[in-house]
Amino acid sequence: MIKYLDLFSKHLILKDLSDRTIKNYLGDITHFYKWLINLYDKEKDITLINQGDIKAYRQELLVIKRQKATSVNRRLQSLKNFFKYLHALSYIKNDPSKNIKFAKKIKMSKPQSLNRKEVHLILNAAKESKHGLACRNYALVQLMLQTGLRISEVSRLQMRDIKINERSGFLRVIDSKGIKEREIPINSSARVALREYFQERSEYKENTPVFISKRGDVVNIRSLQLAIYTICKRAGIDRINCSSHTFRHTFASNYLKANPNQLTELASLMGHDSVNTTAIYTKPSKNDLEMSVEKTETNIYG
Repeated sequence: MIKYLDLFSKHLILKDLSDRTIKNYLGDITHFYKWLINLYDKEKDITLINQGDIKAYRQELLVIKRQKATSVNRRLQSLKNFFKYLHALSYIKNDPSKNIKFAKKIKMSKPQSLNRKEVHLILNAAKESKHGLACRNYALVQLMLQTGLRISEVSRLQMRDIKINERSGFLRVIDSKGIKEREIPINSSARVALREYFQERSEYKENTPVFISKRGDVVNIRSLQLAIYTICKRAGIDRINCSSHTFRHTFASNYLKANPNQLTELASLMGHDSVNTTAIYTKPSKNDLEMSVEKTETNIYG
């Protein structure tokens, strides 16, 4: 085993990995081999290590040692790299780790979203934007909060993609390849914000971007992200990491609160190919679970 570890160590050095990474790799492999010796009460030939050995090791870490999935998976990854290397150089006939699955960690909470108070703070912060961008930034924030658009989709929006009537409105979203498109209704909050922004703009053509700089230049994704970051920072949002994607999560979470069980409809609005992707917004948060457990009828201290 020492010979193989030495060869693998030299291989890792040639890959220009850090000393700490190499140490972790070798430590994980040594930990597995020591466990194997303890299991069989003797050293086992490296060529005789099989898939069952690694599965048993994974079970030991998860069930007996109660290690976290992330820690177990790191050890498994080290073993996979080690045995893959040995197999590639024909030191072993078969790779026992090839079909070993990583431990799964079930996420118990949905993506973080803004609450009502934080939304008000952000909208007010957008109105306070400098350099004549208050109207534009307010419309940007309202549009994203009310439609759940991705920042890349916002950057591609053209004036001809948005139709606003007195009591209704919608926008067309076309993907970067022009293959898929979807229509999203625009509610009253977004319509008012967009109408005021459009009235402030000078002359424009139908194929010009919806959101432009103060000088009338095209605004790229990075600039839009920076604008949103600045607005969130000015609003003092520190409970969660606030970004353009947080606005998308906020839209999805609030849509399902107002329209329970409309997962298919939300998937259509979000542009998800599968409802399974959208289902993440139905997962309860830790706070939801705590409140639900407290409300059970059998929560009685006898």
